[in-house]
Amino acid sequence: GLQVKVTGGHQDKTLTCSTTCTLTDNPTYIWYKNGQHLDESTSPQYKDSVSSNYEDSYSCAVKGHENLHSPAVCVQGQRCNRVTYTKRRICVLKGSTVDISCTYVGYYSTTSSFWFRSDKSTPEDLTRDPGYAGRVEYTGTYRGPFTLRITDLREEDSAEYRFTFKTDNFEWGHSLPGTTLSVTGLQVKVTPAAEGQKTLTCITTCTLTDNPTYIWYKNGQRLDEPTSQQYSSNTLVVLGHSVDSYSCAVEHHEDLHSPAVYAPKNTSVSVSPSGEIVEGSSVTLTCSSDANPPVDKYTWYKKNVTSPKASGQSYIITNIISEDRGEYYCE
Repeated sequence: GLQVKVTGGHQDKTLTCSTTCTLTDNPTYIWYKNGQHLDESTSPQYKDSVSSNYEDSYSCAVKGHENLHSPAVCVQGQRCNRVTYTKRRICVLKGSTVDISCTYVGYYSTTSSFWFRSDKSTPEDLTRDPGYAGRVEYTGTYRGPFTLRITDLREEDSAEYRFTFKTDNFEWGHSLPGTTLSVTGLQVKVTPAAEGQKTLTCITTCTLTDNPTYIWYKNGQRLDEPTSQQYSSNTLVVLGHSVDSYSCAVEHHEDLHSPAVYAPKNTSVSVSPSGEIVEGSSVTLTCSSDANPPVDKYTWYKKNVTSPKASGQSYIITNIISEDRGEYYCE
C-alpha cells in the first residue's frame, strides 16, 4: 500500500508518497490535503515543502487507483483533521442492511457531519435525500466509528460513499475517495457437467464481503446435510434430467433467495390458423413452455417418425399435402 512519509525540520516538512517497491509504468501521484484534491505530479515527492501546521493532514494516491489512497497523515502531532474509512469496498445483497463506517478527528470541535454519494455534483446529506427516505441512519461518536446504516438495499444504491465534517472555520474536503458499495442479487447459473448431470452455481455481480455460507433449496425445501460440505458451497451438482426447481440463498439472509431455476414444464403446442386445414394452405405450430432459464432450443417431431422435422419455437408447414397429416410434438 501507499504511505505518506513526513521528513524535515521543525518548520518545513517534505512529503513523500512511499511504496514498499518501485511502481512500474511511471505513475502519476495525486495529493490530497484535508480530503481535498491538491496536486498531481510524476514525482513521488510533493513539489513544495509544507509548514508544520498541527491542523493539516495529507494523503496520496496513484492516478487510476484513487480508491487505494494512503491513510491521511498529520504533518505535526496526532490531532490533525482526518478521516479514515474502515473498508474501501463492500459487496452486499439486495434487500439486506449495510453498515459503512469511518473514524474522524477534527482539530476544533465539530459543528456538523454527514455522509454523501460521490456522484452528486454537490455533497448532499443522505438523511435528506428522498431516494433514501426512511432507510438511512447515522450512529457513532466523535473519534469513534461513525457509521452510515442503509436498510432495504437496492441495486441503485451501488455508489461510492464519502464522509465530511465541519468545524467553525474548516470543512473536510470532498474529493478523497471513500467506501465503494456494490449491491447484488443472487442468480442460479446452469451449466452442463459430466454425462447426465448439470452444475448449478449461485452467482453474484460482485464478491460478497463476508465470505458467506450458501444454502440450497429444492422445490422450496432447504437441502441440509450437516456432515457434508456439499450444500454450503456456491455450486451444486444435480441430475441432468431433474424436473425439480432449485434456488439459492446465503446464511442469515434466507429470505433473500434467488429466483428458482427449473426444467421445462407445461409444454404445449398451439396451431394457427386453428380449425380445419385445407390442402395447399400453410399452418404454423408454436411450442411454449414454462422454464427458468427459458428454453432456447425447441425440436419438432412427427409421431412415429424418428428423425426431427425442424428446430425452433415455431414450425411452419407450407403447401400442405395429405402426407402431412399426423400428430406433431415438440421437445
